[in-house]
Amino acid sequence: MKLQGKTAIVTGAASGIGREIALEFARAGANVAIADLNLTAANAAAAEMVASGHQALGVAMDVADEEAVDSGVKAVVGKFGGIDILVSNAGIQIVHPVEEFTYSEWKKMIAIHLDGAFLTTRACLPHMYESGRGGSIIYMGSVHSKEASPLKAPYVTAKHGLIGLAKAVAKEGAQHGVRANVICPGFVRTPLVDKQIPEQAKTLGISEDDVIKNVMLKQTVDGEFTTVADVAAVALFFAAFPTNALTGQSLVVSHGWFMQ
Repeated sequence: MKLQGKTAIVTGAASGIGREIALEFARAGANVAIADLNLTAANAAAAEMVASGHQALGVAMDVADEEAVDSGVKAVVGKFGGIDILVSNAGIQIVHPVEEFTYSEWKKMIAIHLDGAFLTTRACLPHMYESGRGGSIIYMGSVHSKEASPLKAPYVTAKHGLIGLAKAVAKEGAQHGVRANVICPGFVRTPLVDKQIPEQAKTLGISEDDVIKNVMLKQTVDGEFTTVADVAAVALFFAAFPTNALTGQSLVVSHGWFMQ
C-alpha cells in the first residue's frame, strides 16, 4: 500500500488514462478524487471504487476555469483533509494543419492542457506546503513533449510547455518536499486516440489502418500501442517516490518511439 493515507486528485479521470491512474492509486491505498468535466461519469467511477472498498470522490472540474478548479480542490480538501498528489491529466485533441487552426481552437487546446496544469497546480500547492508532508505533482505530457508531428501544433506546444512548468515547480517546491515530474506516453488506445484515427485518415488521404501502422506506431520498436496500465504504473512510481532525488524529470513511455 505505497500510498496509504495519501490523497490524490486526478483530472480527466472519468475515463481513459486518468481513470486507470485513479484505480492504480486507489489500489495502493490512496483517497482518490476523480475530477472531470463530466460529473455524472466522475461520480459513477467513484461509486465503482467505493463499492470495491476504496475511498473515492467524484468532483466536477473544468480545468480551464479558475473558479471551478479552486472550488473543486476545496471540496477535496473538505472531504479528505488535504492533498498529497496531483495528476494533471485532462486533455483533448484537435488536428489540423497550422493554417487551418482557428484562434479559438488554438486557445482551447492551450487552455485545457497548459492553463489547466497551472491552475490545478496553483490550487494544490498551498495544501501540500501547509501539510508538511510534501507532495507529488505529475503532468501528463506526451512524446509530443519531446518532438513534433504534423497537424498538432497547439498540442505539441502545450505538451512542451508542461516540461518547463514541471521544472519550475520542482525548483520552487523542493524546500517543501514537493516533487514535479512529467509522464510522456506514446499513443495510447483511448477514446481520444480512436477519434484521431479517422480524422487523420481524412486529412492525410490514407486508410485508418495506415494511420495506425504508418503514422501512430511506425517509430515504435514493436508496433504496439502503449497501454493505460503502462502509464498508470509510471504514475504510481512518481507518486510514491520518497525523496527529491526524482524531480523535474520527464519519462517517455512509448515502446521506443522516442529514446533519450
